[in-house]
Amino acid sequence: MNSAMNSAALHREKCIHLAAELAAARSSGAPVGLRKSHSNLFRRDLRGKARVDVRRFTRVLGIDRERMLADVEGMTTYQDFAAATLPLGLLPAVVPQLKTITVGGAVSGLGIESSSFKFGLVHETAEEMEILLGDGRIVVCSPSQEPDLFFGFPNSYGTLGYALRLKVKLIPAQPYVHLTHTRFSDPAQYFARISEASGEVSAEDYLDGVIFGDREMILTRGVFSMDAPRVSKYTYMGIYYRSLQRLREDWLTAHDYIWRWDTDWFWCSKQFGVQHPALRAFVPWALNSRTYQRIMRLSQALFPDSPSKEAVIQDVAIPIQHAEKFFWFLRQEIGITPVWVCPFRTHQAWDLNPLKPGQLYINFGFWDLVATTHDRGYFNRKVEAKASELSGAKALYSSSYYDEQTFWSIYNRPRYESLRQKYDSTRTFPDLYKKVCRAGLQPAAELPLGS
Repeated sequence: MNSAMNSAALHREKCIHLAAELAAARSSGAPVGLRKSHSNLFRRDLRGKARVDVRRFTRVLGIDRERMLADVEGMTTYQDFAAATLPLGLLPAVVPQLKTITVGGAVSGLGIESSSFKFGLVHETAEEMEILLGDGRIVVCSPSQEPDLFFGFPNSYGTLGYALRLKVKLIPAQPYVHLTHTRFSDPAQYFARISEASGEVSAEDYLDGVIFGDREMILTRGVFSMDAPRVSKYTYMGIYYRSLQRLREDWLTAHDYIWRWDTDWFWCSKQFGVQHPALRAFVPWALNSRTYQRIMRLSQALFPDSPSKEAVIQDVAIPIQHAEKFFWFLRQEIGITPVWVCPFRTHQAWDLNPLKPGQLYINFGFWDLVATTHDRGYFNRKVEAKASELSGAKALYSSSYYDEQTFWSIYNRPRYESLRQKYDSTRTFPDLYKKVCRAGLQPAAELPLGS
């Protein structure tokens, strides 16, 4: 009890200091942004921001095993969050795939993972949020308290305020996850099986997949288990995504399952050569998304863009009935493989999320450089147009090329402006379009890769 009280008191003290820092930043007249240790955004940021330091908001404040809720600060990474819950036999209901993703970031940016077919996107696992507003107020919101802010915050990317504390749903976790990998050669059958496996009475705890080519698609089903006949390890010489092509079933510890993609940043570690066994053997300490992000940002600073390559770093949600069409579009017009496939539903309407409640979507994740002779953004614009044509939507963590009219036709400008007027009438934070779309930003280098 004393520990919980101390954590709460320390959190309140940090909030007071941050509100004062925000007031000082506002006086500069520049848009306000965050000073943080790392970022999982793969798009340019606004120049000339006044920064407020949120790096201290990294603690799990409490875990309520009876109510299955965790009280956690917004800049807590999922690596630290899971480390606090796993010893208790618990996990966050949705654990995004990279260790450095923060809880607040995943809620404001529509985080996803292989349990999302059951629990929805990350923001749907939050029951309460404490938000720092642009005028320095700190507001607690939930479905019954300040519901406008609660339902408007997801997909706002820090343009309505910053999440300082959240209450997040937990689920029971067993020591192991039993994986079954099923190979398909027909995309129609593949997506039909995903639809079936994602049903209301699904026996799976986790569900995702990988597209390796026109005739090679893998669906992976994961089920918690109390024991395992053998346990694989993909944190050193083993490479997880390659195991999908050679194994029919596998067992991982629950810890290694939730971080199965982090070791090789899905498969983007190939950009740094560390999938080669000779190099991999000497850099076990570097096999993680945090290292790749640092190298990527250093290379971005040191090396200019290549006019012959376009970075296509996108996650796109497509209704299941149109998934096969988007599959062939990717294969024929973009050409990137592998592609991550993650089914999900959103269970109710959220103001800035254009996806329909109850609809099963397929998240296609594809991240690579594409050879080009076209103008910058050619392939990314094709992706955006195809997503709209198929009643889908793209994630906003990476470069977007929408013109302003098209963007706001997707992301509900009237509602956004109403929320801004209510919660950031001082215009302390940048406008959503200006923050996420290239057309609203000053020139900067294209990021070379991501996930």
